[in-house]
Amino acid sequence: MDAGAAFYPYRAGWYTRCMSIEKPTTEPIQVRQTPNPNALKFVLPGIRFAASRNYSLGDSVSDSDGDTADDALAARLLTLEGVYNVFLAQDFVTVNKVPHVDWPPLQAAVQSCLADYLIQSISNNAR
Repeated sequence: MDAGAAFYPYRAGWYTRCMSIEKPTTEPIQVRQTPNPNALKFVLPGIRFAASRNYSLGDSVSDSDGDTADDALAARLLTLEGVYNVFLAQDFVTVNKVPHVDWPPLQAAVQSCLADYLIQSISNNAR
């Protein structure tokens, strides 16, 4: 047993570097407006990101800490036409788009990516 095990009898979700599933859920992804008309906030039910992370188009979407699941989600969202910034924090993802791209088709594509991520995260945690 390592020295940290006595202090931390279990590893809380916030303690780990990558995201955790609080509980499997069938709740829908909530979409919220932001003060910026070119940004939408997507609240993910049952997900907690351990750390806030910002990804921008053109930046390297990788991390030396090994958060490959979060990196893969950000990378996938950044491949959507019109997305230039992705912010992951707490239980939400904020997506910024360029002004000339309309939200309805982009929002549907983002929600599809996030739904796939939720399904994968729940199945990985069930193992």
